[in-house]
Amino acid sequence: MKEETTTEKKERIEQFKYLQISPRDKSWGLAVTTVGFRHIDAGEEQLPIEQPDGYKFNDEGRRVLNEYQLVYITRGGGYFESASCSRTKIEAGTMFMLFPGEWHSFAPDCESGWNIHWIGFNGSIIDDKIKAGFFTFKNCVFRVGVDERITNTYHQILEIVSSERKGYQQMAAGLAFSLIGLVYYENINHSFGDSFMTRIISQAKAIIKEDMSGSHSLEEIATSLNISYSLFRREFKRACGISPGQYRQELKLVKAKELLYSTNMSIALIAEQLHFECLGQFSTFFKKKTGQSPLEYRKRATQDI
Repeated sequence: MKEETTTEKKERIEQFKYLQISPRDKSWGLAVTTVGFRHIDAGEEQLPIEQPDGYKFNDEGRRVLNEYQLVYITRGGGYFESASCSRTKIEAGTMFMLFPGEWHSFAPDCESGWNIHWIGFNGSIIDDKIKAGFFTFKNCVFRVGVDERITNTYHQILEIVSSERKGYQQMAAGLAFSLIGLVYYENINHSFGDSFMTRIISQAKAIIKEDMSGSHSLEEIATSLNISYSLFRREFKRACGISPGQYRQELKLVKAKELLYSTNMSIALIAEQLHFECLGQFSTFFKKKTGQSPLEYRKRATQDI
């Protein structure tokens, strides 16, 4: 397999956008200011990413934002604290809300690292919900579990804002508000993760989706979830109808179709981005799954537009 370049590795471990908000966007009532994802391995230093002024942490590891944020941890653990919330241990499946004008601090444990998602937003809609007491400065940490509905929403918003098509801000804001509602609903009903195995499978699906390239083996994922691989594979297949390996392959197929349909990327580059060993391996995989070669699929898909 071709060795991963520094740029490719960076794209795999972090994706983020910081957005300019127009007066028209503000008039919608809710506007997304930033959205992103970052993977930090165990023992890896959490180096600063490229951030605009107003998002950077000071030398004490604190910062104050001019917006709300929902931060979601889907792997590993660390800590969070703010002016209103004492230092709190954060585990996978925890979400916390940041409030404008209040200092906060958070970081992963060196022993575990973490996967962190975030979305920032502002507007009269969220201001009204805070005034109504749906969320408070002191009750800002939510043990909602790792759930692919939430991770899918984060990734979907990131894809939408990255496209920058007309109306993308309003579409992203709608999904952000649905995310806020989902978190509130699930938190007060405690309906995430009805059983230990349900939580394990849900967390595994989120990890596999975030690691589509397969840099971590399925055995390593099972170990990180403190479960034997044989039990993990059996319970995953019982819950999802397919094995973890098939689930990973299906995700790759969906992404391949998306790239063939909606981009001008060469087929060789798509194969490389999805971490196939060579173009031939990708073509064989794709034809076996769809009955068409990647080139045939692209031609028919674009003709149907």
